[in-house]
Amino acid sequence: MKCSSVAVIYSVLIFSVPIFGQTAKIPPALSSTATGAKVNVIVRYRSAPTPDQHAKTLSNGGILRADLSLINSGAYSIPTSSLPTIAADPNVDSIDIDHPVHSLLDLTTAAVKAQVAWRVYGLSGAGIGVAVIDSGITDVDDLRSNGVSRIVYKENFIKALSSDDYFGHGEHVSGIIASGGRDSTCFNCFRTFRGIAPGVQLVDLRVLDSTGKGADSFVIAAIQRAIELKDVYNIRVMNISLGHPVVESFKSDPLCRAVELAWKAGIVVVVAAGNDGRDNSFNNNGYGTINTPANDPYVITVGAMKTMETPQRDDDRIASYSSKGPTMIDHVLKPDIVAPGNLVVSLLSPLGALQRTYPSNLVPLDYFEWTWSTAQSPNYFTLSGTSMAAPVVSGAAALLLEAHPEYTPDQVKARLMVSASKTFPQSSIAYEPTTGQSFISYYDPFTVGAGYLDIEAALADRHQFSGVANSPAVSFTPGSKAAPTLVFGPSTICGVSTNEQSLDTQPSWSALNGPNAEAIWSNQSVWSNQSVWGNQSVWSNQSVWGNQSVWSNQSVWSNQSVWGNQSVWGNQSVWSNYANQTNPSSLIPILGEH
Repeated sequence: MKCSSVAVIYSVLIFSVPIFGQTAKIPPALSSTATGAKVNVIVRYRSAPTPDQHAKTLSNGGILRADLSLINSGAYSIPTSSLPTIAADPNVDSIDIDHPVHSLLDLTTAAVKAQVAWRVYGLSGAGIGVAVIDSGITDVDDLRSNGVSRIVYKENFIKALSSDDYFGHGEHVSGIIASGGRDSTCFNCFRTFRGIAPGVQLVDLRVLDSTGKGADSFVIAAIQRAIELKDVYNIRVMNISLGHPVVESFKSDPLCRAVELAWKAGIVVVVAAGNDGRDNSFNNNGYGTINTPANDPYVITVGAMKTMETPQRDDDRIASYSSKGPTMIDHVLKPDIVAPGNLVVSLLSPLGALQRTYPSNLVPLDYFEWTWSTAQSPNYFTLSGTSMAAPVVSGAAALLLEAHPEYTPDQVKARLMVSASKTFPQSSIAYEPTTGQSFISYYDPFTVGAGYLDIEAALADRHQFSGVANSPAVSFTPGSKAAPTLVFGPSTICGVSTNEQSLDTQPSWSALNGPNAEAIWSNQSVWSNQSVWGNQSVWSNQSVWGNQSVWSNQSVWSNQSVWGNQSVWGNQSVWSNYANQTNPSSLIPILGEH
């Protein structure tokens, strides 16, 4: 079985021959569409579209599918023959494809030390609203407190009759965040499937249908609604366990524009990295496979670890299918952090199609209950992927915000990254049971980011953060043996201090070009000649990057470093001393790996 049908990742059709060369507003990908056929597009205007502007676009044979004023846009179904006329409108800024999409705990909570938050700090995420943008949520016992549902708002954006989960993915994601474990708490139960933040309120925004499919415009409309409802339900966290391959810079991608506006509104946006870490289609050994909107530097991008089916952390390993950075086009250093995402037990939607498609993923009763019965639980299901890792971080963010409601999204991101565990082996081997293949993974920052989520360490950390914590880009000269440079946006200013001492004297990110580079990355690091930088790697002229070389002069990152001597990372460097070599890749198994 392949996880491409389970872990939520978008599917996008990419065409190569432009037919509307007279205007840069029309994507070349529309070239293969027959003349006269209708296509789903997102038209971006120079300001929020008015009814008259919608009417003008519709007069060209279009149908309005969604008003996306959040990003000054509208989603339409439009004949291809009308696109040049629409593009000629001086009020139209760009036209994007409305990409089709489809779907991208006890051991999990133990691995990230969630119990410390519950028992020592008395935290549960109470009072925090978490928006789940997924396939819907069906109300079940584990999502109720004292008989009252913690799903405080439900809406669907796919024109369905219900926002319940008829696929099964959103239910599973929601359980990882918020399950109270009621149906696995009994006199003869020995394991309880409790979510990371079992006291949060859930805002259910359904964007995927019963087959796990949707569209960019559905997701953007859901983000727009979450921002509108932020103060009503105290929405502080947004979980997006879906995405699609990067086809343009995050600066122009409609999805990225939407998540950045959520971030700007004060919402922590957590996104699954994707499940393409074994994909070697472009001879890049799975590097450069981060999906969008996980490629946006303002969100928290999450890769997947394996708990190895034990509660302790020291044997945990990276899942070889977890997508790796740097991101396409903009070269952002992703993921930001990793969390458990393999063979995760969480809630089963009684309406979901996944349980019928993959009955072997149903959890037997004797997995958590002392019983002679061989029956399967009607309440729990096992799934794998970065889709499962993202809600672990969303739950952690909710706990942190309950403890520190004054935190900004950047403070949450910085705290989780700095406190993440950075102790890893140099490499590990994963076994994929359905194909009999083995895959070697290496623990470089493009694979494990800043490290492994540690909720106990995050709550105990006393650093004070300010400014913007956007993920850095990587600047590298192909063929050079010099260490690469991390570059940040010019607005990124993040000072750090503790209650006990100043970190002014600690190494800064700007020192990566100097003598401190080897101390941080080491000679055996990701930058070695045997690494991702080889001639056949992601950076090669023959690679996936094509003529739009990864190191384009029009890089979105300025040369101005923003962390300075008061670097937030200091000796607790976000990236630590990870070692690296190349990593084979393939498709992802739905059943997980060992």
